[in-house]
Amino acid sequence: MENEYGTRAKRAMELFQEGYNCAQAVVLAYEDCFEESTETLARMISSFGGGMGRLREVCGAVSGMFFVAGKLFGYADPKAGKEKMEHYARIQELAAKFREKNGAIVCRELLGLQEKVSAPVPEERTAEYYKKRPCVELVGDAAELLDRYIRAQE
Repeated sequence: MENEYGTRAKRAMELFQEGYNCAQAVVLAYEDCFEESTETLARMISSFGGGMGRLREVCGAVSGMFFVAGKLFGYADPKAGKEKMEHYARIQELAAKFREKNGAIVCRELLGLQEKVSAPVPEERTAEYYKKRPCVELVGDAAELLDRYIRAQE
């Protein structure tokens, strides 16, 4: 994955640079896997940007990756113990791969922030913003990891 991103990863990076949050960028890169419209998907995942509403918890790119994995591989039956276990193992595997590549799955750790919660006002997306934030690469990494996982299941 060293700077070699696939089509979905490149799309996720473009979407982030268009102004979508990190979770939206990853999910919308897989938009063709969903029946919902772009607007509906963007709304559904919008709360997860900035580590869940800028709470700086689980990275939005990771949450987006999990959201798509749930759509593609998740379970629906509340009594499906084996399927639940298999899905949680899948999510933990994806998290481990992201953590291995980036050192963490928590937004504030990825960004090197000291405070736990950021103000709810998003930063303006300027050239300076993109220089100091690894978010473009993180959404690319999440989409690429998921793409590799999907291809390995085929």
